[in-house]
Amino acid sequence: MAYRGYIFSRNFMEERVPQHVQNLVIRDYCRVKNLNYLLHVTEYGAENCYIVFHQILDELDNIDGIVMYSLFQLPLDKSKRLGIYDKILRQKKSIHFAVERLSLFNAQSIERIENIWDVKQTIENCPKIVEGLSNG
Repeated sequence: MAYRGYIFSRNFMEERVPQHVQNLVIRDYCRVKNLNYLLHVTEYGAENCYIVFHQILDELDNIDGIVMYSLFQLPLDKSKRLGIYDKILRQKKSIHFAVERLSLFNAQSIERIENIWDVKQTIENCPKIVEGLSNG
């Protein structure tokens, strides 16, 4: 079996990465980690759309897991992310995040990934907080 690549055709968390760059990073990650890489699929460009991602989740019986370009391509909604983590772990699969060089394969890895999410969201909210303080 092998790992399915997953990339975006839209911005995520204020970032824009060309699809060919996402693919190169995923391929390199798989090479370094010695993962058998299946061609990637690309998510639709509509905001908050995860149709293609859910199709990959439905194919988990036939693959070892997923390699995403970034963990920040996961849904913004924490409950949706936790549902994804649960499905991955229940099926004894893994999900990898190439840019961050992280993977989710057990319950402890969820905490680390969610801590990174919390830091990223705090940093993104800092300008808003500072602006609010200066206007107050």
